[in-house]
Amino acid sequence: MKLFIFDMGGVVTTNASEARGRPAAALGVSQEEMDRATDDLFDLLTIGKISVKEFWKTVGERLGKQIDTDYFHLFFHPVLNEGTKKIILALRKKGFRVVCGTNTIESHYLNHITRGDYAFFDQTYASQMMGVKKPDPLFWKLILDAEKCEPSDAFFTDDLEANVQAAAALGIHAFQFTSAKDLRRAIKEFLRG
Repeated sequence: MKLFIFDMGGVVTTNASEARGRPAAALGVSQEEMDRATDDLFDLLTIGKISVKEFWKTVGERLGKQIDTDYFHLFFHPVLNEGTKKIILALRKKGFRVVCGTNTIESHYLNHITRGDYAFFDQTYASQMMGVKKPDPLFWKLILDAEKCEPSDAFFTDDLEANVQAAAALGIHAFQFTSAKDLRRAIKEFLRG
């Protein structure tokens, strides 16, 4: 059985990085102040150790502001990569198992659900629900165990080199995403092998 694992942000959708500075601007603080206030919290949010509400409450306390808005949800507007979507749908049509393996936070996860971005997949494995994030090897081990798949039968794509290298170190066929065209070529090579 061949398993395909796709990252979401930067592969299936744009990573919406243009929204990065918007919460700081909305709160009237510099990005440097915002980074200091959130530095140790974002990883906890990404692995589900704190809630979005706890995150913004703590950030508000650190900045001396009352924060009642989830700015991560408010400013998150990724754009679907139609080329990647076509690849996913074609793989599923051929009978392959295609899943999403994503580092995300609850706010972005819910946004993707509302938009239907996870509907293209057989299953979604989200860091905030798994309690672990890429590039920790446990991230892929949990997915492979859940999918009953050997690393050599899995193909993974992500836009971040560190994640690709970590997956490859486990014996997973890993490809750093650059474009849907290059991804299609890499998948063809994997299926030939």
